Amino acid sequence: MKTLVIYYSLEGNTKFIAQKIAEGVGADILELKPKKETVKPHSLSKYFWGGKQVMTKEKPELLPFGYDPQDYDLLFIGTPVWAWNFTPPLGTFFSQVKLTGKKIALFCSCGGAKNNTLENMEAELAGNKIVGKIDFKEPLKNNQGECAEQAKRWAIEIISSL
Repeated sequence: MKTLVIYYSLEGNTKFIAQKIAEGVGADILELKPKKETVKPHSLSKYFWGGKQVMTKEKPELLPFGYDPQDYDLLFIGTPVWAWNFTPPLGTFFSQVKLTGKKIALFCSCGGAKNNTLENMEAELAGNKIVGKIDFKEPLKNNQGECAEQAKRWAIEIISSL
């Protein structure tokens, strides 16, 4: 099954999980990168600027993709949680790439509560089959090894169930 992991990451937590998922199932990986990153990692201002972007539903321009998600059978899509939601780069991706009939697994990383992040992502992906959802709390700070194994195990279980 041709598999692609798609993610955005500001501080590396979601990237870490995305890489572990890709390693676990031999997937290609696509990092969503804004042309201009306006939110600074590891700063207090990230909460203000990132939250503002989420609340105003900003859609930053993204760099060109190295892979076409339409060419894949299974997609793993991941995001950090900003203001209890998915990040603006994911919003841009959802508006630019019209996915239908795909099998999709969703994941997020968060410092606190994920709230409805995964459900909001699922709503953006109507017309697809959501085959799994999982969240990770600060994987780079909390039990990195355990989070890595959990991500790989989850991805393998998804593939095995299809």
